[in-house]
Amino acid sequence: MTRRILGLITATLAVMTALVLPAAPAAALPAWPNVVKGQWGPLVTTAQFLLRHHGQTITADADFGGGTETAAKAFQAANGLVADGQIGANTWGKLIVTLQRGSNSEAVKALQTELNRYGHGLVVDGDFGGGTDAAVRSFQTTHSLEANGQVGPLTWQTLVGSFPGYPAGYRLPLDRGAIARSEYDDTHHDYPAIDLPARYIPAYAVVAGTAYRINESACGLGVNIDAGGGVRYTYCHFDAISINNGQQVTPGQRIGTTGDTGNSTGPHLHFAIKVNGGSRCPQKYLIALYDGATPPAPSSLPSSGCSH
Repeated sequence: MTRRILGLITATLAVMTALVLPAAPAAALPAWPNVVKGQWGPLVTTAQFLLRHHGQTITADADFGGGTETAAKAFQAANGLVADGQIGANTWGKLIVTLQRGSNSEAVKALQTELNRYGHGLVVDGDFGGGTDAAVRSFQTTHSLEANGQVGPLTWQTLVGSFPGYPAGYRLPLDRGAIARSEYDDTHHDYPAIDLPARYIPAYAVVAGTAYRINESACGLGVNIDAGGGVRYTYCHFDAISINNGQQVTPGQRIGTTGDTGNSTGPHLHFAIKVNGGSRCPQKYLIALYDGATPPAPSSLPSSGCSH
C-alpha cells in the first residue's frame, strides 16, 4: 500500500512539474529581410527569381529598380497584400514555394542563389538535382533544421533571413547581402586592392581604429582607418562620409555611403589594405570575413597576384 501511495505521489508531482515548467523554446527563426527599391545584390536576385516564378516578366539582374518594384506591386495586389513594392515578411511568405529534388523552376534558381550566399557554389540552372539536394541537407543540418532535403517555409526563412556571424573585432565593409561572395575575390585592375560593385549603400569599419577623412581627385571622398601596427584600411569613391576627422571607430560602425566620386567609372567601393605603406591583396581577408572566419593577419597577405 505504501509503495502504491508513493507511486501516486511521484506521478502527481511529475504532472504538476510538467504543468508549471515551460517547454524548452524552439530555436528562433531569423527575421525576414526587407528588400526595397535601390538595393542591389543576391537577395534582390532571389526575390526577382521568385517573382518570375509567379509570372512576373522581369530580369533577375540583382538590381532592385523600377521594373522590379512594379512587378512586386503587381504580385502583392494579386495576392491580397499591401501593394507598396517592398519585399517584406508578408510578401516573402507568399513568394516562397515548397521545393524538393526533381523540381525545375525559377524558384529553384532563387534557392540556388541563396545557397550560394553560404558558399555552396551551385550552378544557378533551376534544376533541383543531386548537388542542390546535398547543399540543402547540409544547410539544414548546419542550422538545426530537419535535414530532409525539402525546402519549405522554415528552410526558406532561415536561408533568406540569416547569415554566419562575424568574428569578434571584425566586420565586412558592406552588408553581407549587398553583393555576392564571388565579388570579394575579384582581381583589381592595376595594383593590390579590390573594387566592389556597390550603389549608394552603407560602408562600415572592418576593424577598430582611428578614421581620417579623404577628399582628393583620385580617391574622391573616402576614409582611411589606421588600426595600429602600421596597418591602414582605405575606402574610396564615397558619396558621403559619416565620420569626423580623427574619430575613433569600432567594427561595424558606419563610416560612409558608397558612390562614384573621384577617378571612378561607376558606383563602387575601392577597398585597400596597406602594411607599413605597402599594398596587400585584400581578397583572402574579405572572403574569410564573408564566411564568418577570422581573417589572416594583414602582414601575411600577398603583395602581388591580385591584379590584372
